[in-house]
Amino acid sequence: MKTLLASILLIFSTVISFAQCGKEVRLTTIKTEYLDGTGVVQRTVEEQSTIEIGKTEIVILPGGKADHKMTGTIQSTTCNWSVPYKEGKTVIKSVVTDPSGDPRHATLTIEGKADKVTFLMEVEEMPDRKILVSVDSFGEKK
Repeated sequence: MKTLLASILLIFSTVISFAQCGKEVRLTTIKTEYLDGTGVVQRTVEEQSTIEIGKTEIVILPGGKADHKMTGTIQSTTCNWSVPYKEGKTVIKSVVTDPSGDPRHATLTIEGKADKVTFLMEVEEMPDRKILVSVDSFGEKK
């Protein structure tokens, strides 16, 4: 009986941990930090941005400015969350088109630690610059 109960709890926790994986999510942010290639903050901007992640596409709207909108095609996703939307990590490989129309190869990492969620964007063509945002809200896209 204890073995059966333990198995049910294990299956339930596995289903819960992947509950957000494969879902369309929307992140809203409150602060953007521009980092150098080593991760040292170069500049901080207080701004509200949105990031929408679908099954095949990502849309980033920095500072709510339509003329800065970036869209991307998702090439691969790795997702592992022990507590959905709070503790875990998603890594997305994508080709993102910047506002000037140039394609950029990006690694997008959403990470939750101690109930704080961050979004880090690293662009292969710009190794000396990273963008880190603090996520204000993170949940399924409605």
